[in-house]
Amino acid sequence: MRILVLGFTGYLGTHVVERLRTLPGALLLGGGRSAAADLDVDLARVRPEQLAKALASAAPDTVINCAGSTGGDAVTLAEVNARGPAVLCAALREAAPAARLVHLGSAAEYGPGAPGTPVTESAATRPVGPYGATKLAGTVAVTASGLDAVVLRVGNPVGPGAPPSGLPGRIAALLREAGPGPEAVLRLGDLSAHRDFVDVRDVARAAVLAATAPGPLPPVLNIGGGRAVPVRDLVRGLADLAAFRGRIEEGTSGTAGSARSAQVSWQCSDIAAAGRALGWRPAHTLDDALAALWEGGRTP
Repeated sequence: MRILVLGFTGYLGTHVVERLRTLPGALLLGGGRSAAADLDVDLARVRPEQLAKALASAAPDTVINCAGSTGGDAVTLAEVNARGPAVLCAALREAAPAARLVHLGSAAEYGPGAPGTPVTESAATRPVGPYGATKLAGTVAVTASGLDAVVLRVGNPVGPGAPPSGLPGRIAALLREAGPGPEAVLRLGDLSAHRDFVDVRDVARAAVLAATAPGPLPPVLNIGGGRAVPVRDLVRGLADLAAFRGRIEEGTSGTAGSARSAQVSWQCSDIAAAGRALGWRPAHTLDDALAALWEGGRTP
């Protein structure tokens, strides 16, 4: 099986590639802007006909699209998260219409959740900002493409290698900078929100299962931890791992926290459908993910 991973050097893509390397009989191809890529492609810029030519040459049986952007202005987000999947689908229809497409979406597409009620795939989508809106546009492009495709709506990934552009990686970086001393002060933003955190290694396992599952899959599957966790608990968990003895100050003007807390105070995904379709459930707890994140960033 020839499997092409787009965005293979990113946070999610790196873990998907690592998981695929254990898959017997898989020929792995990497696509992206890295010099190590088998396919040099930038989904935000490439023309559909150029990408179709590259895909025809690669002849993938499956494409896993991990390419995406979580930061930047609305134009940047739209180019990567909305245009990218649309161009990919157009190119696949021309060059490899029988290939399966596994696209990584985001739980941010749902928008605010109702406290105590996990959101299912049939729930209304009401994203509150450019990130969620552009990810939703990418999902629509995939689900309307007519391809053998599935979108995995991923919760808040956490675990080894988490980048500082996301909340868990940012908190870990601040803790390393502050040090464990009792005089240290961590000034953070609003930590009152609840989020559905999922270990990045479980996300990678879900992507590989979706790539190799026989027969058609539902158009959208939620991939999350299946429970709403206070962001405050994540911060406290990382602080304990860091043996942080200083003071944590929480407010509305700190340097870290949940930027969307005021608009999306509660998120939790119902992950039952992924269990039925893929036989998938999270294998790692949040404590596992936080420990792997913290240990992975230690200097030798």
